Amino acid sequence: MRAGLVTGAASGIGRASAIAFAATGASVVVSDLESQREGGEETVSRIAAAGGTATFVTCDVAVAQECQALVDATLEHYGRLDFAHNNAGIDHAALIVDTDDVDFERVLRVNVWGVWSGMKAQIPAMIDGGGGAIVNTSSLAGVIGAPTLGAYVASKHAVLGLTKTAAKEHAAQNIRVNAICPAAVRTGITDKLPPEIHDVLPEIQAIKRYAEPEEIAAAVVWLCSDAASFVTGVAMPVDGGATA
Repeated sequence: MRAGLVTGAASGIGRASAIAFAATGASVVVSDLESQREGGEETVSRIAAAGGTATFVTCDVAVAQECQALVDATLEHYGRLDFAHNNAGIDHAALIVDTDDVDFERVLRVNVWGVWSGMKAQIPAMIDGGGGAIVNTSSLAGVIGAPTLGAYVASKHAVLGLTKTAAKEHAAQNIRVNAICPAAVRTGITDKLPPEIHDVLPEIQAIKRYAEPEEIAAAVVWLCSDAASFVTGVAMPVDGGATA
């Protein structure tokens, strides 16, 4: 039985990804912050109710030791690490000139350091197991600019750089590394946006609606499957045609 982990899995894309992996028969470590434990355990409950196998493990991806502990916990629970979805992330809205040092560093610490630390812990475990697949969550903001989102844009561009580099470094060890680049996705966060922002976000897309988290998760699971065995180093748009 395949096993893996998903960060930021207490809600949104991470929850949908964990549920989708479990639906394929994989065992899943559902991970999020301690403050998100209730949501993480809800994800586990949904997987169990559908007959799947999952465990909740806390992890702050901004702390390298916790990323390693998350991999160790996955190996302890399920004996292997076949896939990882590095999905945890945060954003920050401000003009570049109005962005504080602390806020800029915080975004990079979670979004870039978290992916880097995650892969540093995950790749050796996958090498020991004979290979694996990693998907990192970037964004439409990883391929284009977005006013007032400078820190977020910088971090998501960096995620793509890390993804492509890791793909080159470890292809010979049967490890594939890809990224997804979603546009507007219906989550608890986007649902709470003011109407003047919420209603405009899908307008740059050819498909002028919000994606459901499950639509993004389907791409993640595919990238980690044998069906994508010749796909690595890709920044896959799942963006309703926004980059078209």
